[in-house]
Amino acid sequence: MADVIEIRNLRLRTIIGVNDWERRERQDVVIHLRLYVDTRKAGQSDRLEDTLNYRTLTKAVIRLVEGSRFYLVEKLAEEIARLCVVDFQVPEVEVGVEKPGALRFADSVGVWIRRSQADYAPPPTTR
Repeated sequence: MADVIEIRNLRLRTIIGVNDWERRERQDVVIHLRLYVDTRKAGQSDRLEDTLNYRTLTKAVIRLVEGSRFYLVEKLAEEIARLCVVDFQVPEVEVGVEKPGALRFADSVGVWIRRSQADYAPPPTTR
């Protein structure tokens, strides 16, 4: 149904982790985004205003990640997803967050989540 804009291997540094040294020293994280959007209008018009400006979105992700101090990659992934869906009105997003060197003998450890606008909709009100 939807098209995909993909941002791979966005390498950033942030405070992340539960150990004392992780709370003091910035560590590398690698972010991956799959943004499920409809690109048909932009494909026909060739106009930036008819598509998701992924440069602007990426700058917002960078500000969020570099300014965060979360304990878990799951929380970081959730907040990136929320930013994409709520602030940028992306209908659906997959977010991958990797923490290189988190486990001995592994290149990285990470999490992938998938969120949509339904995940951030306000709960229905009851009368």
